Amino acid sequence: MPTLTLPTERGALERYATSAPREFPRATPPFPRIALAAAHVVADPLAEQDPWLDVAVDWDRTIAYRRYLWSLGLGVAEAMDTAQRGMGLDWTGAQELIRRSLDAMRDVPGAVMASGAGTDHLAPGPDVTVDDVIRAYEEQCEAVEAMGGRIILMASRALARAARGPEDYVRVYDRILSGVREPVIIHWLGEMFDPALEGYWGHADHGAAMETALQVIHAHAAKVDGVKISLLDKDKEIAMRRRLPPDGRGGVRMYTGDDFNYAELIAGDEHGHSDALLGIFDPIAPAVGGALAALARNDLATFHDILAPTVPLSRHVFRAPTRFYKTGVVFMAWLNAHQDHFVMVGGQQSARSIRHFAELFRLADGAGLLRDPDMAAARMRSLLAVHGVA
Repeated sequence: MPTLTLPTERGALERYATSAPREFPRATPPFPRIALAAAHVVADPLAEQDPWLDVAVDWDRTIAYRRYLWSLGLGVAEAMDTAQRGMGLDWTGAQELIRRSLDAMRDVPGAVMASGAGTDHLAPGPDVTVDDVIRAYEEQCEAVEAMGGRIILMASRALARAARGPEDYVRVYDRILSGVREPVIIHWLGEMFDPALEGYWGHADHGAAMETALQVIHAHAAKVDGVKISLLDKDKEIAMRRRLPPDGRGGVRMYTGDDFNYAELIAGDEHGHSDALLGIFDPIAPAVGGALAALARNDLATFHDILAPTVPLSRHVFRAPTRFYKTGVVFMAWLNAHQDHFVMVGGQQSARSIRHFAELFRLADGAGLLRDPDMAAARMRSLLAVHGVA
């Protein structure tokens, strides 16, 4: 197996020997958990553009990656923050992405997809009102539904700025949930992922915010398929999960958004379990498919054996500042030849250090997720050379 010189967390250099990739079990749904991977977009590296201001997407490679995720039995959460929504990809680009993915999905038997609808075409500001937020949400929800898509109701920066208290959140969500055709997934994205969302649901305290969110969900249980919370706190997720309402479909689902503790949350306890909608599922998709195949056989030992080494990888990818986790996701896609370059929308490939990438390489290798170690090592060497590491 190839060896290469990698910087350590302390800045020293050391030789590192890669290991053989792991062969993960393959299976097809239905799985005992719903697993949606929030998927990244592939930039067009040859486009003539200002890379910090313009958006150029390689649509063929972007859609090919969705087909890859579907081939492993995973669903796709489209046009979410993993696709750099709000950090490079605007609503115009998101609509194109959703349309193209829906078109591709129709050719894939059993494929599942839900798409983000929010208010990101409405810039937060002192003159933006709650009514403006409602109209923005309605515009995006109507657009997704008109394309035949399912909705993930994204958190709104504009609402976080315009709301004067929890009653404004209740008013907005009452209106939107009353108008959607099919049940949606509500996404509560924490401030560690997006600082502009601090105080969401009208409270800085997550416990108080949860009360407002649960009030909305209980009032509209028939229109809520589930809720995804991304607070990176398993105890808060479990506490909310146990208070979600039952209904004729078997209950409102909890979709874990905890990229630090997903394995134990998906496994669950005697009181229930979480389904999943996760950005980390994009780079670790083969392991997720294998773990869910084991869970379908009630083989918890293999489930945990597969996912356990992916957890430190995920915690590294999502380390603070967490909003730059997308860089690690795309880095993994490049190492595994799902794209031929390490260029991102908005120039976000520069958002992490070479030490960060080196540790990510080690952790991915340790989890058996470098599918061709020779190629991955060659690509890593090229990145090291750019950073002056021979």
